[in-house]
Amino acid sequence: MKELWELFWAFAKVGVMTFGGGYAMLPILQRELVENRGWVQEEELMDYFAIGQCTPGVIAVNTATFIGQRRKGNMGGIVATLGVVFPSLVIISLLAGLITNFAHLAWVQNAFAGIQVCVCVLIFNAVVKLLKKAVIDKPTAVIFLVVLLGSSFLNLSPVVFVVAAAIAGILLKNWEVKGK
Repeated sequence: MKELWELFWAFAKVGVMTFGGGYAMLPILQRELVENRGWVQEEELMDYFAIGQCTPGVIAVNTATFIGQRRKGNMGGIVATLGVVFPSLVIISLLAGLITNFAHLAWVQNAFAGIQVCVCVLIFNAVVKLLKKAVIDKPTAVIFLVVLLGSSFLNLSPVVFVVAAAIAGILLKNWEVKGK
């Protein structure tokens, strides 16, 4: 029971500290789960992000479900998922009634503009951290550049890029091993 409470609390902290959606949660998830609690390794968390991107739903919710399930089975997955969505549910319920009354005010609009900029920086920092851990050799650099260019110029589902990158990773890494 104690570990279930820890799962709920850890993911509730992530949920309450995040503005801007799933990608904005990445640095907070990394700090809370990898650095503070040691529940997963950096590489595992990146794998969960990739899988979370390919599956229906919000990436942070999917990641919470994966990690909770890994730590404490199905009940852990449920508890971690509830933990990450609970703060948003409470905050949105409270703000829904208020925001419609104040959305026209300049200071509210300016606050949201500032929050959007902050979220962009948080996402950028998460990308830089993940990039340093993910692009570790020539094959991963090639995959990165192809996916970056492809996603910039092609209007394809992220699932296509993740599946293609997985196949490319298998092929390039096997080719690299055979070459040695």
